[in-house]
Amino acid sequence: MEAADNNSYRHILRYTSVFGGVQGLNILVSLVRNKFVALILGPSGMGLVSLFNTTVNFVSQSTTLGISTSAVRHLSEFPEDDQHPQIVQFVKVVRAWSLLTALLGMLVCMVLGPILSSTTFAWGDHTLHFILLAPAVGMLAITGGETAILKGRRRLRSLALVQVGAVMAALLISVPVYYFFGEAGIVPVIVTMAFVTMLLTVKNSYRLYPLQLWGVRGILGDGMEMVRLGVAFTLAGIIGSGAEMLIRSWLNVEGNLGTLGLYNAGYMITVTYAGMVFSAMETDYFPRLSAVNTDIVATNETVNKQIEVSILIVSPMLVVLIIFLPVLIPLLFSNEFIPVITMTQVATLAMFFKALTLPVAYITLARGYSMMYLFLESTYFVVFVLLIIFGYQQWGLLGTGIAITLANLFDYLMINGVARWRYGYKMSSTVMQYSAIHILVGLLAYFTTITVDGYAYWIFGIGFSFVSVLFSLLILHQKTHLWEALTRRFRTH
Repeated sequence: MEAADNNSYRHILRYTSVFGGVQGLNILVSLVRNKFVALILGPSGMGLVSLFNTTVNFVSQSTTLGISTSAVRHLSEFPEDDQHPQIVQFVKVVRAWSLLTALLGMLVCMVLGPILSSTTFAWGDHTLHFILLAPAVGMLAITGGETAILKGRRRLRSLALVQVGAVMAALLISVPVYYFFGEAGIVPVIVTMAFVTMLLTVKNSYRLYPLQLWGVRGILGDGMEMVRLGVAFTLAGIIGSGAEMLIRSWLNVEGNLGTLGLYNAGYMITVTYAGMVFSAMETDYFPRLSAVNTDIVATNETVNKQIEVSILIVSPMLVVLIIFLPVLIPLLFSNEFIPVITMTQVATLAMFFKALTLPVAYITLARGYSMMYLFLESTYFVVFVLLIIFGYQQWGLLGTGIAITLANLFDYLMINGVARWRYGYKMSSTVMQYSAIHILVGLLAYFTTITVDGYAYWIFGIGFSFVSVLFSLLILHQKTHLWEALTRRFRTH
């Protein structure tokens, strides 16, 4: 049993490390890109990039019918044989529906261009920009369908290669275009990157399942169960993307593009960079959880082990981030972004709760309870928007950071309460111990940032960082015999 447990922990750690490493590379390259973009476009230009990207994601989420999520669940339940006739047929279903939603998304983006312009911007007519962004929406739909196929069949190496290729292309394409064309290059960059990402994804997916145009009659009807499940995901996506778009539009009107650029930079650091640990969940964890979704004991074990590894990996990163943000912000962006430091430090605390919430939230998805998922997501985003508005009105950008943390605390309490009531989920005592220690260290690190200055700041800050790192390494070694595995691998090489 112990060997099996160690193997299970090793599996989670391995794929969290793989996709965390890929995400880390993505972040490293993104840091270089964002540095150039910040210097070239400034806060207002980054705010404009944020508005266009958020709107494209909103239209995409609204028209893809949740295929990128519901298809993964269905494909995970099929036999392991990749060429099983049921799987080959279902791949045709996913591709047919992806193409249909791509055409729908482009049409919606073009038709609603004037409305999107008037609701997103308080100045100028940007209808043409949204019409030109329509192809990006269509390509995102195709990419989502092919990515679901790779996830559902656990083609983790291919997914990793796609992510690396896409972020490298983003660096090579965006920086020269922004340098020569400035803000006029934003729309071409978004469309070009959607095209490159689609090509990379299609290449890997078609290698596994070559495109077949025969036997497609009636295939749309075969996907109705997937679509029915995905509609709730779509509605949740609309609410989520709509909430993000509403917040950014409100900040643009209430403040200005500079304020929006600062908020977006802080939010990106807080959520996106911590996502390097969470990225493995959707790729590896969700299919594993879907395979045991009817077994309460197996579900509890799978969820709790995922939380353990996630909290042990992400917590030291968060403590280091909180302490070193005064150095990182000017380095990653420019001195113009220094006002966002206090917001980002308090918002980073939200990721402790995110690490405890996200694995539990996937239970609802794995069981296919679409309406419950819709209710939970809707409730969270309503609270999130209200807290952001209240926080900004009371304390400016710092208030938005406080709002992000409070919203994630609310989400943690809500998700865990529902999971215990509906699915019989129980958080293990081990998870509670690890999370209590790491959250305490995180809070001490944050209070250091607001109470201590000078040399004492760095002494206490580095000390708390060391404690967090050491604790996680000791526990991970105990769970997986990490040091022996690393030294053995080093000797073999």
